[in-house]
Amino acid sequence: MNASNGKFSSLPQRVAVAAAAIPAILWLSMQGGYFFFTFVLLIATLSLYEFYRLVELNGARPLKTIGLLFGALVVAGSISERLQIDLRPMFAAAGFRFAIIPQTEFIVAVLFKFVFIILLIELFRRKGSPTINIATTLAGVLLISLFFGSLIMLRELFPYSIPVDKFYPLGLGEEVQLHRIDEWGGFTVVSIFASIWMCDTAAYFGGLQFGKHRLFERVSPKKSWEGFWFGFVAAVLTMLAARELVLQYLSVRDAVVIGCLVGVFGQVGDLAQSRFKRDANVKDSSTLLPGHGGVYDRFDSLVFVSPIVYLYVEFVVLG
Repeated sequence: MNASNGKFSSLPQRVAVAAAAIPAILWLSMQGGYFFFTFVLLIATLSLYEFYRLVELNGARPLKTIGLLFGALVVAGSISERLQIDLRPMFAAAGFRFAIIPQTEFIVAVLFKFVFIILLIELFRRKGSPTINIATTLAGVLLISLFFGSLIMLRELFPYSIPVDKFYPLGLGEEVQLHRIDEWGGFTVVSIFASIWMCDTAAYFGGLQFGKHRLFERVSPKKSWEGFWFGFVAAVLTMLAARELVLQYLSVRDAVVIGCLVGVFGQVGDLAQSRFKRDANVKDSSTLLPGHGGVYDRFDSLVFVSPIVYLYVEFVVLG
């Protein structure tokens, strides 16, 4: 099937936005720390806002302000340990001492308070269905804020939680070790982005050229099985290339597994977001990014990929 000009009409805009955004994303990923946190907080907050707009179009009345506030706190929980460690000397100098609260405990505490507050507000609120309002408010924070936050937790594994002796022989300078391991963290995130982008690109063009069998027509009529497999293979090959070039701590098996996770769950995330848009009867979550739609449109694959890859790296690769 030949692609018509109409199918590529938004391509110049997509390329222009990507050319401006990709270098910034790569730089922020390599920097890590508060730079990367700020970037993820921004895309998580904008994506959550777009999600709430989508469910509003379907009749729900989520508590947007409360959801956005607690969503930001959940994302902040992903870097809370670093923040506490950095602030501890300042408080100690002032005579205050405190124990470090693990990030998982911080996030759980925030979510408990969030559920209590939205339940309390809905007791007195008179807009729409309380059940639907609570469900959509909570779902947005769990699906978007918590999942995006796991990308920060993945970046923070390097060098703070990585078993150094597993990858470096004794005697190598500690500063050299930490610097190289921190680079691995940046390259890991960069490789995930690259794998998602290559998956999306291969699925898009492969589907346009060869797509004949619909993947999930009820949710996304234009997606095909042919496009899915093009994207899947591209994701695996990208991770294998990253392993050879910059991710020496990964085995070939781990690189293949992570590529498979990206190839499957990245496309599942895209389908899930397409389902939300179809339910709201809109094409894009917003028009913020020319040629791409909204922020949630652009990063929908990352939503599902981030927690899956984080768990695999944390408990399998580094476990």
